[in-house]
Amino acid sequence: MVALDTGSDLFWVPCDCSRCAPTEGTVYASDFELNIYNPKGSSTSRNVTCNNSLCARRSRCIGTFDNCPYMVSYVSAETSTSGILVEDVLHLTTEDSYQELVEANITFGCGQVQSGSFLDVAAPNGLFGLGMEKISVPSILSSEGFTANSFSMCFGHDGIGRISFGDKGSPDQEETPFNLNPSHPNYNISVTQIRVGTTLIDVDFTALFDSGTSFTYLVEPTYARLAESFHSQAHDKRHRPDSRIPFEYCYDMSPSANASLIPSMSLTMKGGSQFAIHEPIIVISSQTELVYCLAVVKSRELNIIGRKSSILHLTNSHNELGAHVILLHVTQVQTWARLVSGSSCSTENLTDQITGIYRVYFLHGTPC
Repeated sequence: MVALDTGSDLFWVPCDCSRCAPTEGTVYASDFELNIYNPKGSSTSRNVTCNNSLCARRSRCIGTFDNCPYMVSYVSAETSTSGILVEDVLHLTTEDSYQELVEANITFGCGQVQSGSFLDVAAPNGLFGLGMEKISVPSILSSEGFTANSFSMCFGHDGIGRISFGDKGSPDQEETPFNLNPSHPNYNISVTQIRVGTTLIDVDFTALFDSGTSFTYLVEPTYARLAESFHSQAHDKRHRPDSRIPFEYCYDMSPSANASLIPSMSLTMKGGSQFAIHEPIIVISSQTELVYCLAVVKSRELNIIGRKSSILHLTNSHNELGAHVILLHVTQVQTWARLVSGSSCSTENLTDQITGIYRVYFLHGTPC
């Protein structure tokens, strides 16, 4: 069981641990059996050596055939993972009527030392990097000829969903180009307008699609313009400031509150594509009160469209509708994101109940 992260590239799992998150006593333990990947228990596992093209830290190697080390630091304070690269067989199935087994050799991190939030609940059983670099699983599957260089994620209102490698979507879907940085490509898009209720706000900013970030973050002045427009059209009483709540604009919600009175919201992407935001709020409940908040946080540096936010409901179990986002990175010249808002994706016969979590199995190894 691993967390899905479009904001990073490396797939890693806890392995030969010196310092890893506990597998018992976590918030996930009651629903899933967390495991530590054991290379020695897999007949198909092998260490990646320093002469491998995917070894990015060759400068740390003493000899050509040493084990390739890796270390990745994340935006969260003092959060990192380090270890060595290994290779094993990833067990996948096709989505056609034949449901054929696909055995793909992929390179990933044997995470021996974790720090920061990885020792808590951020990714207790590993992280599945879905970025554009050649070390990511979508890139490896494409380079080895298993799939097209694209993938999609689709989650319904109940948190059930799937990730499909090689999914190119359909021509009737809205799409927008990515803004590529050749030195470090990522899923960065341009937003030209935000509609809040009856107000249309002209904007000009770029944002990163990041399923590894919980909420949506916007810098000034975009944050203030969006939040103030939302507040001016909200009908409910503003909730008193609460240091336990990370959101600035929150409102008291009565049991009989009318959701239709909450201001609607949508984004216009570069090229004119529209992405409707269903339920642009998050509901926070306690024994004594019910509060809803605009699910956007003020950012100092980056605009990020996150996982649990109502801007991009990839994995928010509180959402009324699902969202189907297909991330295409097919060519170096033009890359696209295809967007479908609503519950158009099929989530039938899927049993994974934990939002944002995807089970990955090694054919002869230990399930992570």
